[in-house]
Amino acid sequence: MKFGFYTLGCKVNLFETQALMQQARLRGHEICTHDADAFILNTCSVTAISDHKNLRALHKIRRENPNAIIAACGCFAQTEPDKLAASGEVDLICGTSARSEIIALCEAAVQGRRPQDLQKFRQPSRTYETLPAGVPAGRTRALLKVEDGCDNYCTYCIIPYARGHVRSIPLREAVQEAQRLAQSGVHEIVLTGIEISSYGRDLPEQPSLVDLIDALCKAVPQTYLRLGSLEPRTVDQVFCQRLSQHPNLRPHFHLSLQSGCDRTLARMKRRYTTDFFLQQCHRLRAAFPDCSITTDLIVGFPGESEADFMQTLDFLSRCAFSDVHVFPYSPRPGTPAANMPEQIPEAVKAMRATQAKACAAELSQAYRAQFIGRTLEVLFEHPIGQGVWSGHSAYCFPVQASHTAISKNILLPVSITRLSANGLCGNIVL
Repeated sequence: MKFGFYTLGCKVNLFETQALMQQARLRGHEICTHDADAFILNTCSVTAISDHKNLRALHKIRRENPNAIIAACGCFAQTEPDKLAASGEVDLICGTSARSEIIALCEAAVQGRRPQDLQKFRQPSRTYETLPAGVPAGRTRALLKVEDGCDNYCTYCIIPYARGHVRSIPLREAVQEAQRLAQSGVHEIVLTGIEISSYGRDLPEQPSLVDLIDALCKAVPQTYLRLGSLEPRTVDQVFCQRLSQHPNLRPHFHLSLQSGCDRTLARMKRRYTTDFFLQQCHRLRAAFPDCSITTDLIVGFPGESEADFMQTLDFLSRCAFSDVHVFPYSPRPGTPAANMPEQIPEAVKAMRATQAKACAAELSQAYRAQFIGRTLEVLFEHPIGQGVWSGHSAYCFPVQASHTAISKNILLPVSITRLSANGLCGNIVL
């Protein structure tokens, strides 16, 4: 059989798709991009806009694969199965559980050509489902999912309802997966999950995220580890003291902010203040000099005044982020924030997003400029034309260089000479 795959959303979805692709290959199937016998769409539901993207992707898949059995899994398939079913173009609706069974279900559907609706998979799993870690198609860095689910219930977020409660991979299994990846030649492993800061709280021994990272760094000392998004409260003194001892931990930390205004943070049900968040940034920089601190920002949250927004812009500068992912607030049906009063007009949200992105670009440029004249190790990923390749440094931002020695998935030192639009440029040092 020929299997096609399409992924929307986060690194967790990317991890799960590559795991399904591994399973399909092990069962003797071919991976294709068109004319598939079965096609699996891994959906996202983080915003209402994501929901529309899922349906557009589904229509496109059906046009290009008119005779295929189409399966939908992921968060949108979990939260809005009726909308998917109403499209008339999906045969299997699998949600966020029982991923290991999807390939076999597609096989059965192709053989019988019978639409199926998997009612037994309508509830998120209560246990952690171990799937094989690996490198997503076209990437060089491996993903290792260590946790699923979230118990925070921020007022704007549907994901706890889609993914269920926190479930963690046992520490020993995570170590074994990391060692397997390292032995396969992977240079960098990215730890991912829905809320990795909650890692271990569901396990009998209750290992912490710090325990996990410490064990992984020791288990694969020649392989770099990069962390996914962190809840700011994770960065305590123990975190910094223990993890700063590992040279193979990448000095890049993504601390989820969402707003630089305490009034807005409280309405979002975020569990920290701006003063606390700034303290965490200082703590990281003391333990990991020159570290890259990136964040997410939602602008135009219900009730956000112009003064609130200006506080946020000022706070971005005080934190000196190396990059900020800016999102205008998108009401997500089924969340408390969607029903809050004082919804912000779309035009105002768009204007604030533009201002925030301009501020973020200035901060990023100022951070990257400090590396001009220095030499950074770069993991090269793909050519971008005329002999020029792009890769990522330890600090996450892209680096461009040209040399005959460059190839995919190779680590090389680069002497940084200038800024690029969103990264750096330099020369290979051999």
